[in-house]
Amino acid sequence: MIERPKHIKIQDYNYDLPENRIAKFPLSVRDQSKLLLYKNGEVSQDIFTSLPHYIDKGELMVFNNTKVIQARLHFRKETGALIEVFCLEPIEPADYALNFQQTEHASWLCLVGNLKKWKGEVLKREMIVKGRLITLTAERQQTVGTSHWVDFRWNNKKITFADILEVFGELPIPPYLNRETQESDKVTYQTVYSKIKGSVAAPTAGLHFTQRVLDALQEKGIDQEELTLHVGAGTFKPVKSEEIEGHEMHTEWISVRKNTIESLIHHGGKAIAVGTTSVRTLESLYHMGVKLILQPNATDEQLKVKQWQPYELPTEAKDISSVDALQALLDYMNRLGLDTLHSSTQIIIVPGYTYQVVKAMVTNFHQPQSTLLLLVSAFVNGDWRKIYDYALNNKFRFLSYGDSSFIIP
Repeated sequence: MIERPKHIKIQDYNYDLPENRIAKFPLSVRDQSKLLLYKNGEVSQDIFTSLPHYIDKGELMVFNNTKVIQARLHFRKETGALIEVFCLEPIEPADYALNFQQTEHASWLCLVGNLKKWKGEVLKREMIVKGRLITLTAERQQTVGTSHWVDFRWNNKKITFADILEVFGELPIPPYLNRETQESDKVTYQTVYSKIKGSVAAPTAGLHFTQRVLDALQEKGIDQEELTLHVGAGTFKPVKSEEIEGHEMHTEWISVRKNTIESLIHHGGKAIAVGTTSVRTLESLYHMGVKLILQPNATDEQLKVKQWQPYELPTEAKDISSVDALQALLDYMNRLGLDTLHSSTQIIIVPGYTYQVVKAMVTNFHQPQSTLLLLVSAFVNGDWRKIYDYALNNKFRFLSYGDSSFIIP
């Protein structure tokens, strides 16, 4: 048990990842990727289609159904300078679904490439959308940290912002792939069960699933639930501080339906998480429930999980079970007549964290010195090097388009 998680040194979570081990493209058949198995400290391997063999009937698997949006927009100034505007999260309206349905105007928090060339003038670009000639403009407002408030406007009431992104946007593949986005990425960089638009990065553990694997899970009697966490660009943000305390986690928007929480309770408050995004959402639900037990009148704002909140629980919260916490959350939703919980989380999971809901996870192989590697290390009680050494020695493919692992601590 690590007593002082904030003082974890990120250099202790480094390993040598050769460039040729990073998968630049996915396999032609998703479910033919390699599957590393870690159970009770033992490591072995199989193929991803065999995953259902390793899961017992009656277990619950939870998937993140977010869909990656074509979030990169390019504008060419009259001088020839190319400006990239990368949509991070909606501002006006702040709700993703409402923003995508906006006509004529939408505001987003954005990263800007080649910022020094954008002096404040209105950027313009013409395009054909649904057979109509549209002029899209982008105007930069205030700066918010390292991001920028950008107002988008277009001259047609029948065209939505979703339509604009579909035609005008480019899918933002991870920067470490060191290549341009290709047409094929529009399919391969989405899970087969993606539904809810909003992510700027894929929940990549889900990329291995095909309909035949999902059907095999169902045929075995393994229950499946979905939730939504929209992955932010912060997922690629490197840890630059020597100690993890100096790293600020990005906030991500989550959405969980009431029947998913009911299903979690039915399964004893435990689940198998597909991907680290599902892990962070499920563990955040526990801490929201704890907050409600300690503060029955907590506001929506107070329910949002802060970065270090799980490590600062008062003594009386130590024995709250996952079922009790989830039941408190369900009671809260019933009280307010909510079918879906909309909130956000900034949770950071590092060694010293006690997992409450997640009993096993499907996940890819993560970058050295990343918060995702810390999350895995926390799950296997520091035994991450055994997993990564095995993967490196057995020619596993790494990162977003790489191979997968199924981890049972």
